[in-house]
Amino acid sequence: MEAESIPSLSPLIESADQWGELLLLLPLLVALEAVLSADNAIALAALSRQLKDPRQQGQALNLGLGLALLFRLLLIAAARWVLDFWPLQLLAAAYLLWLCLSNLQTRWFAGGAGESSAADAPADGDSKAAAGSGLHHRSLGAVVATLALTDLAFSLDSVAAAVAVSDNLLLVMAGGVIGVVALRFTAALFIRWLDQFRHLEAAGYLAVGLVGIRLLVRLGAPQLVPPEWVLLLLVGLLFAWGFSSRNPAAEPEQINP
Repeated sequence: MEAESIPSLSPLIESADQWGELLLLLPLLVALEAVLSADNAIALAALSRQLKDPRQQGQALNLGLGLALLFRLLLIAAARWVLDFWPLQLLAAAYLLWLCLSNLQTRWFAGGAGESSAADAPADGDSKAAAGSGLHHRSLGAVVATLALTDLAFSLDSVAAAVAVSDNLLLVMAGGVIGVVALRFTAALFIRWLDQFRHLEAAGYLAVGLVGIRLLVRLGAPQLVPPEWVLLLLVGLLFAWGFSSRNPAAEPEQINP
């Protein structure tokens, strides 16, 4: 007699299957969220740096990602409908491309020499960072709203990947919650790294643009969407370039004997 045929054991077997799925898929979903959110983290870090006060930067990340978590859970709950609603995906793609192009344009053109101005301008650390990134300081509320909207646009890609891995709604939500918590700490790390590496912010926004292009291709010509590993490889190459050169101010001083 098979165990499944014993009525008293059926709940235990089903419970074991559910725990097995949890133990197997939850780490996979968390890892998937972490990998797909690397470019998200650097974009959120760059946006939060528009606030001059480090304490406000932390508050913006806490409030923005708290709001983003609510949006992400709602998105997961309505994934079957939302992921087939092409106008929302088009808006998300357009927003990510606008975020990429506007920030790169501000950094490289409106800032007038961009990176070189950060190295040459005789200013303090905060002013150098602002000059290098070409960003203007904004209010806390505006930054919080931008952080939440940016994470929502990114979530269309990560939620689609998570739903493809498992149709267990609670499991996908648990992975999303852990992913947002990890995103908070990763973004805090990137805030420090953005002050140290001169190409990192540009690399992050280029990665944002890649995600926007991928969403557009998925809408217009889904047969041309490259495999996930191609996007990850391109993002990895961008990050390698981003970490390839330190800002002069971040270089350790050499003491002449």
